[in-house]
Amino acid sequence: MLTDIRTVNWACPQQLSLLTEFCAPFPPPIKPEFTFIDLFAGIGGFRIPLQAVNGQCVFTCENNPHAQKTYQLNFGDVPFGDITTLDVDLVPQHDVLAAGFPCQPFSISGKMKGFEDTRGTLIYNVFQIIALKKPKVVFLENVKHLVHHDNGNTLKIIIKDLEELGYVVSAKVLNASDFGVPQNRERIIIIGHQSKAFDFSRLQTKPKPVLKDFLEENAAFEYLDEPYTLLTDYKVQDSGLIFIGYRNKSIRKAGVRPGTEHLSRVHKQPNRIYSTEGLHPALPSQETSGRFWIYHQGTVRKLTIKECYRIMGFPDEFKMIGNTSERYRQIGNSVCIPMIQEIAAAIKTQLL
Repeated sequence: MLTDIRTVNWACPQQLSLLTEFCAPFPPPIKPEFTFIDLFAGIGGFRIPLQAVNGQCVFTCENNPHAQKTYQLNFGDVPFGDITTLDVDLVPQHDVLAAGFPCQPFSISGKMKGFEDTRGTLIYNVFQIIALKKPKVVFLENVKHLVHHDNGNTLKIIIKDLEELGYVVSAKVLNASDFGVPQNRERIIIIGHQSKAFDFSRLQTKPKPVLKDFLEENAAFEYLDEPYTLLTDYKVQDSGLIFIGYRNKSIRKAGVRPGTEHLSRVHKQPNRIYSTEGLHPALPSQETSGRFWIYHQGTVRKLTIKECYRIMGFPDEFKMIGNTSERYRQIGNSVCIPMIQEIAAAIKTQLL
Protein backbone atom coordinates (compact mmCIF):
# COMPACT_ATOMS: atom_id res chain seq x y z
CA MET A 1 0.00 0.00 0.00
CA LEU A 2 1.28 3.46 -0.91
CA THR A 3 1.41 5.77 2.09
CA ASP A 4 3.41 8.75 0.85
CA ILE A 5 1.99 10.45 -2.26
CA ARG A 6 5.32 12.19 -2.85
CA THR A 7 6.78 8.83 -3.93
CA VAL A 8 4.07 8.08 -6.49
CA ASN A 9 5.16 7.41 -10.04
CA TRP A 10 2.30 9.05 -11.90
CA ALA A 11 3.26 7.27 -15.12
CA CYS A 12 2.75 3.87 -13.48
CA PRO A 13 -0.88 2.65 -13.79
CA GLN A 14 -0.36 0.00 -11.09
CA GLN A 15 0.75 2.58 -8.51
CA LEU A 16 -2.10 4.92 -9.39
CA SER A 17 -4.60 2.11 -9.12
CA LEU A 18 -3.34 1.15 -5.67
CA LEU A 19 -3.25 4.76 -4.56
CA THR A 20 -6.81 5.60 -5.51
CA GLU A 21 -8.21 2.26 -4.35
CA PHE A 22 -6.92 2.65 -0.81
CA CYS A 23 -6.66 6.40 -0.36
CA ALA A 24 -9.47 8.21 -2.21
CA PRO A 25 -11.30 9.99 0.66
CA PHE A 26 -14.48 10.88 -1.28
CA PRO A 27 -16.13 7.69 -2.57
CA PRO A 28 -19.52 7.81 -4.35
CA PRO A 29 -22.67 7.52 -2.23
CA ILE A 30 -23.86 4.02 -1.38
CA LYS A 31 -27.47 4.75 -2.38
CA PRO A 32 -27.39 7.52 -5.01
CA GLU A 33 -30.59 9.44 -5.68
CA PHE A 34 -29.56 11.12 -8.94
CA THR A 35 -26.70 11.21 -11.44
CA PHE A 36 -24.56 14.12 -12.58
CA ILE A 37 -21.63 14.96 -14.80
CA ASP A 38 -18.79 17.23 -13.70
CA LEU A 39 -17.46 19.48 -16.50
CA PHE A 40 -14.43 21.76 -16.09
CA ALA A 41 -14.16 19.83 -12.85
CA GLY A 42 -10.97 21.36 -11.49
CA ILE A 43 -10.14 19.59 -8.24
CA GLY A 44 -13.71 18.58 -7.39
CA GLY A 45 -15.44 21.64 -5.97
CA PHE A 46 -18.72 20.53 -7.52
CA ARG A 47 -18.27 16.82 -6.94
CA ILE A 48 -17.85 16.91 -3.16
CA PRO A 49 -21.12 18.79 -2.49
CA LEU A 50 -23.12 16.95 -5.15
CA GLN A 51 -22.01 13.61 -3.68
CA ALA A 52 -22.88 14.94 -0.21
CA VAL A 53 -26.52 15.22 -1.28
CA ASN A 54 -26.44 11.68 -2.71
CA GLY A 55 -25.54 12.38 -6.30
CA GLN A 56 -23.49 9.89 -8.34
CA CYS A 57 -20.92 11.25 -10.78
CA VAL A 58 -21.03 9.34 -14.09
CA PHE A 59 -18.61 11.46 -16.14
CA THR A 60 -15.86 14.01 -15.46
CA CYS A 61 -13.95 16.36 -17.73
CA GLU A 62 -10.90 18.47 -16.78
CA ASN A 63 -8.07 19.49 -19.09
CA ASN A 64 -5.40 20.63 -16.61
CA PRO A 65 -3.03 17.70 -15.90
CA HIS A 66 -2.21 18.86 -12.37
CA ALA A 67 -5.89 19.17 -11.46
CA GLN A 68 -6.53 15.77 -13.05
CA LYS A 69 -4.06 14.14 -10.67
CA THR A 70 -5.56 15.88 -7.64
CA TYR A 71 -9.03 14.82 -8.77
CA GLN A 72 -7.99 11.21 -9.25
CA LEU A 73 -6.30 11.11 -5.88
CA ASN A 74 -9.46 12.27 -4.09
CA PHE A 75 -12.18 10.54 -6.10
CA GLY A 76 -10.51 7.59 -7.84
CA ASP A 77 -11.56 8.76 -11.32
CA VAL A 78 -9.36 10.01 -14.12
CA PRO A 79 -11.13 12.95 -15.81
CA PHE A 80 -11.44 13.13 -19.57
CA GLY A 81 -9.16 15.86 -20.95
CA ASP A 82 -9.92 18.41 -23.68
CA ILE A 83 -13.69 18.89 -23.97
CA THR A 84 -13.30 20.19 -27.51
CA THR A 85 -12.17 16.70 -28.61
CA LEU A 86 -14.94 14.87 -26.73
CA ASP A 87 -17.30 12.58 -28.64
CA VAL A 88 -20.55 13.73 -27.07
CA ASP A 89 -22.19 10.37 -27.81
CA LEU A 90 -19.88 8.82 -25.19
CA VAL A 91 -21.23 10.99 -22.36
CA PRO A 92 -23.64 8.94 -20.23
CA GLN A 93 -27.21 10.03 -19.64
CA HIS A 94 -27.47 12.08 -16.45
CA ASP A 95 -29.91 14.09 -14.35
CA VAL A 96 -27.73 17.13 -13.60
CA LEU A 97 -25.05 18.77 -15.72
CA ALA A 98 -22.68 20.78 -13.53
CA ALA A 99 -20.07 23.12 -15.01
CA GLY A 100 -17.97 25.97 -13.69
CA PHE A 101 -17.19 26.92 -17.28
CA PRO A 102 -14.30 29.25 -18.15
CA CYS A 103 -15.32 32.81 -18.94
CA GLN A 104 -13.17 33.28 -21.98
CA PRO A 105 -13.85 36.31 -24.20
CA PHE A 106 -17.01 36.06 -26.27
CA SER A 107 -16.83 37.82 -29.64
CA ILE A 108 -20.53 38.64 -29.75
CA SER A 109 -20.60 42.43 -30.24
CA GLY A 110 -24.26 42.57 -29.31
CA LYS A 111 -25.38 40.70 -32.44
CA MET A 112 -27.52 38.27 -30.44
CA LYS A 113 -27.27 35.36 -32.85
CA GLY A 114 -27.89 32.77 -30.17
CA PHE A 115 -26.04 29.49 -30.63
CA GLU A 116 -23.93 30.94 -33.45
CA ASP A 117 -22.42 33.52 -31.12
CA THR A 118 -21.05 30.90 -28.74
CA ARG A 119 -19.36 28.77 -31.40
CA GLY A 120 -15.65 28.68 -30.74
CA THR A 121 -16.07 29.09 -26.98
CA LEU A 122 -16.08 26.33 -24.39
CA ILE A 123 -19.66 27.02 -23.27
CA TYR A 124 -20.69 25.89 -26.75
CA ASN A 125 -19.27 22.43 -26.01
CA VAL A 126 -21.46 22.36 -22.90
CA PHE A 127 -24.48 23.26 -25.03
CA GLN A 128 -23.68 20.39 -27.40
CA ILE A 129 -23.89 17.93 -24.50
CA ILE A 130 -27.12 19.50 -23.27
CA ALA A 131 -28.67 19.35 -26.73
CA LEU A 132 -27.94 15.63 -27.09
CA LYS A 133 -28.38 14.34 -23.53
CA LYS A 134 -31.18 16.63 -22.29
CA PRO A 135 -30.35 16.54 -18.55
CA LYS A 136 -33.18 17.48 -16.23
CA VAL A 137 -31.10 20.26 -14.65
CA VAL A 138 -28.27 22.47 -15.91
CA PHE A 139 -26.16 23.94 -13.07
CA LEU A 140 -23.61 26.56 -14.21
CA GLU A 141 -21.23 28.81 -12.25
CA ASN A 142 -19.06 31.71 -13.34
CA VAL A 143 -17.47 34.94 -12.16
CA LYS A 144 -19.67 37.88 -11.26
CA HIS A 145 -18.22 39.88 -14.15
CA LEU A 146 -20.16 37.70 -16.57
CA VAL A 147 -23.20 39.82 -15.66
CA HIS A 148 -21.52 42.90 -17.14
CA HIS A 149 -19.45 41.33 -19.93
CA ASP A 150 -20.14 43.08 -23.24
CA ASN A 151 -22.80 45.24 -21.57
CA GLY A 152 -24.67 42.15 -20.41
CA ASN A 153 -25.01 40.61 -23.86
CA THR A 154 -22.86 37.57 -23.07
CA LEU A 155 -25.13 36.48 -20.24
CA LYS A 156 -28.22 37.21 -22.33
CA ILE A 157 -26.94 34.94 -25.07
CA ILE A 158 -26.13 32.11 -22.65
CA ILE A 159 -29.63 32.33 -21.18
CA LYS A 160 -31.18 32.59 -24.65
CA ASP A 161 -29.28 29.50 -25.82
CA LEU A 162 -30.47 27.51 -22.81
CA GLU A 163 -34.04 28.62 -23.42
CA GLU A 164 -33.77 27.55 -27.06
CA LEU A 165 -32.62 24.16 -25.80
CA GLY A 166 -35.86 23.87 -23.84
CA TYR A 167 -34.97 25.11 -20.36
CA VAL A 168 -36.57 27.53 -17.95
CA VAL A 169 -33.60 29.56 -16.75
CA SER A 170 -32.95 31.31 -13.43
CA ALA A 171 -29.80 33.25 -12.58
CA LYS A 172 -28.50 35.14 -9.56
CA VAL A 173 -25.23 36.46 -8.15
CA LEU A 174 -24.48 34.85 -4.77
CA ASN A 175 -21.74 35.50 -2.23
CA ALA A 176 -19.96 32.56 -0.61
CA SER A 177 -19.75 34.54 2.64
CA ASP A 178 -23.51 34.02 3.05
CA PHE A 179 -23.00 30.25 3.17
CA GLY A 180 -20.54 29.77 6.00
CA VAL A 181 -17.11 30.67 4.63
CA PRO A 182 -15.15 33.85 5.51
CA GLN A 183 -14.49 34.92 1.93
CA ASN A 184 -16.04 37.74 -0.08
CA ARG A 185 -16.49 35.67 -3.23
CA GLU A 186 -19.34 36.63 -5.54
CA ARG A 187 -20.29 34.28 -8.35
CA ILE A 188 -23.19 34.07 -10.77
CA ILE A 189 -25.20 30.87 -10.65
CA ILE A 190 -27.29 29.86 -13.67
CA ILE A 191 -29.81 27.05 -13.31
CA GLY A 192 -32.00 25.61 -16.02
CA HIS A 193 -34.81 23.07 -15.71
CA GLN A 194 -37.01 21.53 -18.37
CA SER A 195 -40.23 22.94 -16.91
CA LYS A 196 -39.73 24.83 -13.62
CA ALA A 197 -37.89 27.94 -12.47
CA PHE A 198 -35.42 27.54 -9.63
CA ASP A 199 -36.31 29.65 -6.59
CA PHE A 200 -33.13 31.24 -5.20
CA SER A 201 -35.08 32.81 -2.32
CA ARG A 202 -35.46 29.37 -0.72
CA LEU A 203 -31.73 28.93 -0.19
CA GLN A 204 -30.70 28.78 3.47
CA THR A 205 -28.08 31.42 4.21
CA LYS A 206 -25.96 31.95 7.33
CA PRO A 207 -24.48 34.95 9.16
CA LYS A 208 -21.11 35.98 7.76
CA PRO A 209 -18.32 34.19 9.69
CA VAL A 210 -14.96 35.76 10.52
CA LEU A 211 -11.61 34.70 9.14
CA LYS A 212 -9.87 34.18 12.48
CA ASP A 213 -12.06 31.15 13.24
CA PHE A 214 -10.65 29.28 10.22
CA LEU A 215 -6.94 29.80 10.81
CA GLU A 216 -4.23 27.38 11.85
CA GLU A 217 -2.62 27.83 15.25
CA ASN A 218 0.82 26.56 14.30
CA ALA A 219 2.29 26.41 10.81
CA ALA A 220 5.15 27.73 8.71
CA PHE A 221 3.65 31.21 8.41
CA GLU A 222 4.90 33.72 5.83
CA TYR A 223 5.19 37.00 7.72
CA LEU A 224 5.48 40.46 6.18
CA ASP A 225 9.13 41.38 6.66
CA GLU A 226 8.99 45.03 5.64
CA PRO A 227 7.49 48.27 7.02
CA TYR A 228 3.72 48.64 6.96
CA THR A 229 1.11 51.03 8.26
CA LEU A 230 -1.97 50.10 10.32
CA LEU A 231 -5.02 52.33 10.21
CA THR A 232 -6.47 53.67 13.44
CA ASP A 233 -9.73 54.70 11.80
CA TYR A 234 -11.29 51.75 10.01
CA LYS A 235 -14.68 50.13 9.69
CA VAL A 236 -16.31 46.91 8.61
CA GLN A 237 -17.29 47.32 4.98
CA ASP A 238 -20.73 46.24 3.78
CA SER A 239 -19.03 43.24 2.17
CA GLY A 240 -17.60 42.14 5.53
CA LEU A 241 -14.03 43.09 4.64
CA ILE A 242 -11.98 45.13 7.10
CA PHE A 243 -9.22 47.08 5.34
CA ILE A 244 -6.87 47.76 8.25
CA GLY A 245 -3.51 48.73 6.72
CA TYR A 246 -1.10 48.69 3.84
CA ARG A 247 2.51 47.95 2.97
CA ASN A 248 4.80 50.98 2.90
CA LYS A 249 5.63 50.58 -0.75
CA SER A 250 7.25 53.39 -2.72
CA ILE A 251 4.76 56.06 -3.72
CA ARG A 252 3.80 55.94 -7.36
CA LYS A 253 4.51 59.11 -9.33
CA ALA A 254 3.13 58.58 -12.82
CA GLY A 255 -0.61 58.78 -13.23
CA VAL A 256 -1.33 59.83 -9.65
CA ARG A 257 -3.75 62.72 -9.30
CA PRO A 258 -3.00 65.53 -6.83
CA GLY A 259 -4.32 64.79 -3.38
CA THR A 260 -4.34 61.01 -3.87
CA GLU A 261 -0.66 60.30 -3.34
CA HIS A 262 -1.32 58.30 -0.16
CA LEU A 263 -3.55 55.90 -2.09
CA SER A 264 -0.74 54.83 -4.38
CA ARG A 265 0.48 52.38 -1.76
CA VAL A 266 -2.84 50.61 -1.54
CA HIS A 267 -4.51 50.91 -4.91
CA LYS A 268 -3.38 47.37 -5.71
CA GLN A 269 -4.95 44.69 -3.58
CA PRO A 270 -1.70 42.74 -2.88
CA ASN A 271 -0.50 45.81 -0.97
CA ARG A 272 -3.53 45.91 1.32
CA ILE A 273 -3.81 44.32 4.75
CA TYR A 274 -7.11 42.87 5.98
CA SER A 275 -8.14 42.17 9.55
CA THR A 276 -9.02 38.59 10.49
CA GLU A 277 -11.97 40.00 12.43
CA GLY A 278 -13.67 40.24 9.03
CA LEU A 279 -13.60 38.37 5.74
CA HIS A 280 -10.81 37.58 3.31
CA PRO A 281 -11.07 38.86 -0.29
CA ALA A 282 -11.87 36.34 -3.00
CA LEU A 283 -8.96 33.97 -3.60
CA PRO A 284 -7.76 34.63 -7.16
CA SER A 285 -6.59 31.99 -9.59
CA GLN A 286 -3.69 34.16 -10.73
CA GLU A 287 -2.09 34.59 -7.30
CA THR A 288 0.38 31.79 -6.61
CA SER A 289 2.41 33.18 -3.71
CA GLY A 290 0.12 32.82 -0.74
CA ARG A 291 -2.75 35.26 -1.20
CA PHE A 292 -3.26 38.63 0.40
CA TRP A 293 -1.90 39.96 3.67
CA ILE A 294 -3.88 39.51 6.88
CA TYR A 295 -3.48 41.12 10.30
CA HIS A 296 -3.85 38.54 13.04
CA GLN A 297 -2.78 38.58 16.69
CA GLY A 298 -0.49 41.56 16.19
CA THR A 299 1.33 40.26 13.11
CA VAL A 300 0.89 40.53 9.34
CA ARG A 301 1.12 37.33 7.30
CA LYS A 302 -0.38 35.45 4.39
CA LEU A 303 -2.80 32.57 4.53
CA THR A 304 -1.28 29.11 4.52
CA ILE A 305 -2.28 26.72 1.78
CA LYS A 306 -4.40 24.75 4.28
CA GLU A 307 -6.20 27.93 5.34
CA CYS A 308 -6.97 28.73 1.70
CA TYR A 309 -8.62 25.36 1.25
CA ARG A 310 -10.56 25.83 4.49
CA ILE A 311 -12.05 29.16 3.46
CA MET A 312 -13.24 27.54 0.24
CA GLY A 313 -15.01 24.91 2.32
CA PHE A 314 -12.73 21.99 1.48
CA PRO A 315 -12.48 19.50 4.36
CA ASP A 316 -9.10 18.94 5.97
CA GLU A 317 -8.99 15.35 4.65
CA PHE A 318 -8.85 16.64 1.07
CA LYS A 319 -5.56 15.51 -0.47
CA MET A 320 -3.34 18.14 -2.11
CA ILE A 321 -0.48 17.42 -4.49
CA GLY A 322 1.87 19.48 -6.61
CA ASN A 323 4.08 22.40 -5.68
CA THR A 324 2.79 25.25 -3.54
CA SER A 325 2.13 27.60 -6.45
CA GLU A 326 0.09 24.95 -8.24
CA ARG A 327 -1.95 24.24 -5.10
CA TYR A 328 -2.77 27.93 -4.71
CA ARG A 329 -3.73 28.12 -8.38
CA GLN A 330 -6.00 25.09 -8.09
CA ILE A 331 -7.91 26.42 -5.09
CA GLY A 332 -8.24 29.87 -6.66
CA ASN A 333 -9.87 28.24 -9.69
CA SER A 334 -12.30 26.21 -7.60
CA VAL A 335 -15.75 26.91 -6.16
CA CYS A 336 -16.87 27.37 -2.55
CA ILE A 337 -18.19 24.00 -1.47
CA PRO A 338 -20.79 25.11 1.15
CA MET A 339 -22.49 27.43 -1.35
CA ILE A 340 -22.56 24.76 -4.06
CA GLN A 341 -23.87 22.19 -1.57
CA GLU A 342 -26.74 24.44 -0.48
CA ILE A 343 -27.69 25.01 -4.12
CA ALA A 344 -27.38 21.29 -4.86
CA ALA A 345 -29.67 20.41 -1.96
CA ALA A 346 -32.20 22.97 -3.18
CA ILE A 347 -31.98 21.60 -6.73
CA LYS A 348 -32.76 18.13 -5.43
CA THR A 349 -35.72 19.42 -3.41
CA GLN A 350 -37.14 21.79 -6.00
CA LEU A 351 -36.30 20.24 -9.35
CA LEU A 352 -35.62 16.52 -8.94
